[in-house]
Amino acid sequence: MVRSTTIARASDALPLAASVDDEQTEQTLQEHKQQSKLIFRRITPNSEPRCSIESGAYTLHYLILDNVVYLTIAEKSYPRKLAFSYLDELSKEFTQSYGSKVDSVRKPYAFVGFDTFMSKTARLYQDTRTATAAAESSGSNLDKLNGDLQDVTRIMTKNMEELLWRGDSLDKMSHLSTSLRSESERYRKAARNINLQAMLRQYAPLGAVALIVLILLYWRFF
Repeated sequence: MVRSTTIARASDALPLAASVDDEQTEQTLQEHKQQSKLIFRRITPNSEPRCSIESGAYTLHYLILDNVVYLTIAEKSYPRKLAFSYLDELSKEFTQSYGSKVDSVRKPYAFVGFDTFMSKTARLYQDTRTATAAAESSGSNLDKLNGDLQDVTRIMTKNMEELLWRGDSLDKMSHLSTSLRSESERYRKAARNINLQAMLRQYAPLGAVALIVLILLYWRFF
C-alpha cells in the first residue's frame, strides 16, 4: 500500500507539499523519508522521468513532470503499475491546481493544502482491488494502466545502496550505460559458447579417430 507521499520542485528540491502522516508512520518511515530527500537532491535535467528505488521492505517511486517530482513510499509488494497510476493522478490534479505557481514560490510546503487530495487518493489506492476500481472510475481505464505511461518494463529500477554507497546516478545515460554493460556481458558469454561449439565441431572427429586407434592398439598388443 501507499504509505507516504512528498512533492518537490525538481530544479532545487524545494518541498511543495506532503502527506500528513500519523506518528507511527513517521517513525517507521523516518529513514526512508531521509532517503527521499537524497533522491530529490540527486534529480537532474537528465534524470529518468520514472524510477523505482528499492530500499529494504519499501520501494520509493518517483515521477517527474513539468519541473515537479512526485514521490511516494510504498510497500515493496505493492505493484509498481498502481504506484505510478497513483502518482499520475496526483500530477494531473496538482498541475491543474498549482502548475502556474510552481516556479515562483519561495517558501517550503507552499501548497500544503494539496494534502486533502493526496489523502483522498491514497485511500483509494489502499489495496490493489480498490486501486484498480479507482483508476477505472477516474478515467484511467485498464488499457491506460497497461499502456505506455504505466509500462513497468520502461521504468528504471535502482537500489538505494547504489545511490548511497556507490554514488550511482539517476540519469538516463547511467541507465543506458548499465544496460549496455549487461548487453555486452551477454554478448561475450554468447561468443564464448559459439567458439567452444566451433572447436568441438572442428576437433571432435580427430578425437574420435584417435580414440579408435588407441582402442585398436590396446586390443592388438594387450
